[in-house]
Parts: sequence; structure tokens; C-alpha cells
Amino acid sequence: MRTPKPLPPDENIGESTDENSGSGSGSGSGSGSGSVFGAGAGAGNASRMAEPGGSSGKVQSLERAISLLEATADTAPDGETATNLASRCGLNRATAWRLLSTMEQYGMVERDPLTSRYTIGFAVARMASAAGFDGLIRRTHGILRQVCEQTGETANLAVVQQLGLTYIDEVTPPVVLSAKWLGRQAPLHATSTGKALLAWLPEEEVKSLLAEPLTAYTDTTVADRGRLSAELAETRERGYSVCVGEMERNLYGVSAPVLGSRDRPFAVVSIWGPQDRVPESRFPALGALARGAADEVARAARAL
Repeated sequence: MRTPKPLPPDENIGESTDENSGSGSGSGSGSGSGSVFGAGAGAGNASRMAEPGGSSGKVQSLERAISLLEATADTAPDGETATNLASRCGLNRATAWRLLSTMEQYGMVERDPLTSRYTIGFAVARMASAAGFDGLIRRTHGILRQVCEQTGETANLAVVQQLGLTYIDEVTPPVVLSAKWLGRQAPLHATSTGKALLAWLPEEEVKSLLAEPLTAYTDTTVADRGRLSAELAETRERGYSVCVGEMERNLYGVSAPVLGSRDRPFAVVSIWGPQDRVPESRFPALGALARGAADEVARAARAL
């Protein structure tokens, strides 16, 4: 979710040497005895486990690997070559190649043998599926609470998962009875939440996510693909999506995408309520609030 930060140039470590080695190139390139993450062979290199930064506690080679991994994610879905990834991260090609090769062995990245482009590997997806959302909820719950207090309506946060969106946090006005969406998946074509996601995805992904027939939940559900495509274009132009009773006849609302790298949505902020309290005349003001909250959530997520 973060933009990779270029790291300090590493001109002197092109062939497995390290700034804090103390033995120059003693652990040597080409010997295969040194780890690509900087832990060389021999007791003399034990101090290299606490790489540059000394008391900072940071491991420079691990920072480099993470930077490469984030840069690789930012080039999805096409991927990128080791040379260009190295340039993006401020690393020399030899170092980048060794780090990428090691991560490839562990399934963290995949290399296309025809193009030599690297993409994120399945191991990352497997680990991501085991991750919880506690950290994101802790950092963003206050944003939702503030939106709820400003509008008097329900505010919630949904995150993008493999096949759509799942609601992970919600703040409701204390005197209002409302539907509970926590843990539920959003029908993408029939909610403002879903349309906020679809509007910022490439067309091919939208087609894949909407491969099944579009269910008409109410008489206002947009079940025609042509009309939906036109609405998604309008949504992207104004910066937020709307729902006029398309999932449940009396529920109206607006949503804005939380954008990560390359303006790709990874979550959605929504504001919604009964039609008599959230009429279409309120959509512009609520849409602006949703966009502002989404920007705040994006900043909070980058701090994770």
C-alpha cells in the first residue's frame, strides 16, 4: 500500500560485500557462502546481522528487499524487470537481482521466463489472507466516528478482498436503528460501496468480477451492463459513487474509494441511511465528506 522509498545507493556492495562487513570482500562474491540478506559465513561476520544504522535496529538488506517487494507490487499486473526495479529503489542491479532471486525461491515473487519481469508471488497472497484488519481498524475507527458525528448517519469501511468487498468496521448514530453490515460482502453492482470499487478498476477486472448475471434486488438496481458502465464513468469523474435504494429499497448512500499505489482502491468508505434522512439532495455534501474520509484512511494505512 505504500510507495516504495528509494534507498541509499549501494555502490560498494555490488558483489555481496556490506558496509559493516569489517572484512571488506572477505565473505566474497561467487563463493555462495554469504546470505543475500547480508549474514556472511564465519564468526567475524556475526555483527552483520545488525546492519547499517547501529543503534537504529534496522537491517538494511531487509529494508532493500521490502522496498523491492513494494516496487514489484506497484508494477502489477504487468510486472517489471530487475534492472528497472533496482533503479526505482536506488539499488545496483547485482544487489537487486540477488534479492529478487532469493525472494523467488521462497515464492515471494515470480519471474516470467519469457520477459524476465517480476510480479508478486503466491506466498505473499497466502500470507495476506492470514492477516487481520485490527491495525487498520484501530487507525481508522476515529475517522468513521467523526464522519458519523458530522452527518448523523452510519459510516462504514469495507476492504477489497479476492472476490469483492467485506465490511470490517462501522459506526452508527446512537439513536438510530440500522442494518448491520460487519462481516458481510457487498453486492458490487447494487451498492455505492461496490460501485466505488468498480469505478477505479481496469475494465477487464470489472468484467471478471461481474461475470455472473446482475441481480435486480429492487426496481432501482442497475442490472443492465451498459447503464452500469456509464454510471461507473460518471462515478469516477465526480469522485464518489451513489446508491438509490438498489440493494434495500429504503437505503440510500454514497461511497468513496481509498486509493493506494497507482490509484488502485484497497478499501471503500461509505455513508448511508434511510431515504428520508439521506435524500439525493444530500449526495454532493456527503460525497465530499466520504472523499475526505477516504483520503484520511489512505494516509492512516500508509503509516501501518
